[in-house]
Amino acid sequence: MNTPATASNPIARLLERIGRSVVVGIEAVGFTCSMFAEAVWWLLVGWRRKQPVRIPAVFAEMMDIGILALPILGVLSATIGMMLAIQGIYQLRQFGAESQVVLGVAFSVVREFAPLITGILVAGRSGSALAARLATMKINQEVDALWVMGIMPVRFLVAPPLLAMVIMLPLLTFFSMVLGLLAAGFYISADLGMSLPAYFDQVREFLSNDDFMHGIGKSLLFAVAIAMIGVANGASVTGGAEGVGRVTTRSVVHAISAIVIIDMLFAFMATR
Repeated sequence: MNTPATASNPIARLLERIGRSVVVGIEAVGFTCSMFAEAVWWLLVGWRRKQPVRIPAVFAEMMDIGILALPILGVLSATIGMMLAIQGIYQLRQFGAESQVVLGVAFSVVREFAPLITGILVAGRSGSALAARLATMKINQEVDALWVMGIMPVRFLVAPPLLAMVIMLPLLTFFSMVLGLLAAGFYISADLGMSLPAYFDQVREFLSNDDFMHGIGKSLLFAVAIAMIGVANGASVTGGAEGVGRVTTRSVVHAISAIVIIDMLFAFMATR
């Protein structure tokens, strides 16, 4: 409750709102981390307690997160790879160095664009669906029913999508890398007259295993962030259908923001 001094002081009210927001944010981060720790615990020792994570549920999540996302991811990856080739050739042609476009395209696709676009796509497609599903179950008291039946909700609802996300997102990222490089190669071949074998020879020359692991490593962090932000937002729903829509939108915003921040921090630490 606001004191009379606080109510009459706009600066104090502003500081109070900032403080409350910070506390709420810290609580949300703590809740997400505790749920992640519990999910990992069930993945590691659930079989010892005769409550293993359901393998069919993991495969169902893998199908939804990975296989069904291939068409749209393929379109986006090919488009971005070709766009990088177009822009690279246009800029480098001013200096007579358009033959060096392969270097820029290869590094951009493998280290940045493939993991970033894949993460954003999965966050908008699967992360939001995960938040909406969990929020709907909580509104309908299905989560409470799991407790009554002696089923741990984290093992049943959180561990399968987390494991599926960690498996599928790196695979989707690798698929995006290959398709983006291939689409860029087709455009470079048509514009500069470079054969595809010569193009891929240059790609192999410029790129190393560390470059591929850079992109794959980021995708693992993106996978954990997307899954846990989705389930944490879904578990914190309040209200009815309006609350479900609110946490779904919030999960997408938070996941994409986390992806961009993780990408920046990962790039900074990897280049030191």
